Amino acid sequence: MTKKSHAVKSAAGQSAVAAVMPEIRPGQSIELLKELHILTREGKLNQDTRRKLKQVYHLFQFIEKLLLELVNSGKSITLADHGAGKSYLGFIIYDLFFKGLAAGHIYGVETRAELVEKSRALAARLGFERMSFLNLSVAQAAHSKQLPDQVDVVTALHACDSATDDAIAFGLQKHARFMVLVPCCQAEVARCLNEHKALTLSRTPLAELWRHPMHAREFGSQLTNVLRCLYLEASGYQVSVTELVGWEHSMKNELIIARFTGQKKQSSAHRLRAILEEFGLSQLLATRYAQ
Repeated sequence: MTKKSHAVKSAAGQSAVAAVMPEIRPGQSIELLKELHILTREGKLNQDTRRKLKQVYHLFQFIEKLLLELVNSGKSITLADHGAGKSYLGFIIYDLFFKGLAAGHIYGVETRAELVEKSRALAARLGFERMSFLNLSVAQAAHSKQLPDQVDVVTALHACDSATDDAIAFGLQKHARFMVLVPCCQAEVARCLNEHKALTLSRTPLAELWRHPMHAREFGSQLTNVLRCLYLEASGYQVSVTELVGWEHSMKNELIIARFTGQKKQSSAHRLRAILEEFGLSQLLATRYAQ
């Protein structure tokens, strides 16, 4: 079969699948969706994979707008995806956006070596030449020579606990124009709250918000994201917060989008410090939220 006839057959196959499953975006590689196990080998969606596809597409819609801004400014875009896992997000972004560009690069950062190797093999098989997969932690990536000094977009989809904070630190160091974050499994602040529980219970009735372990976990998670937003604003970013998908799909649902403006908000820095002091978390000023 010639390349032309193969392309015609592939396009026809995509059209046929899209007609049956309107959830799949036009131009999406059916082979990629099968390799990511979003589609079965027979080209079908089940309930779990339909939910996963909906979540990734919904996040892509937010990211696509940011990428278009960068393209329209004439930039060759670099994107770093932290806690990439199987690189669902990176592959979808490349397939739907970067594949149509003459330049630009996506870096997937993941600590599990076996997932990195699988992603490298899949990118090679699909001809996605401007994708790199690095076996690094988020913190290690900030100092790695395998990444450029400047990265335009930083994403972190369900990066667990303090890995989201590491992604923010990476974005600040790499002068990111945009950061797109979906935090997950946040425990650091809850641990700190629990360490000082006896003292804070005697000092303020607000400590009732985290007296019980379950409340401490949920309140710590909420407080963590508030602190992150204030930190980003104090570092020169405009921040918006919305939900990623409906709550029926995921409880880890908060989407934080940060856009660099260069205008550091002193009021946010002051509020960040005041909240940390109020909740007995001042130690995080030196380690997590240093200005």
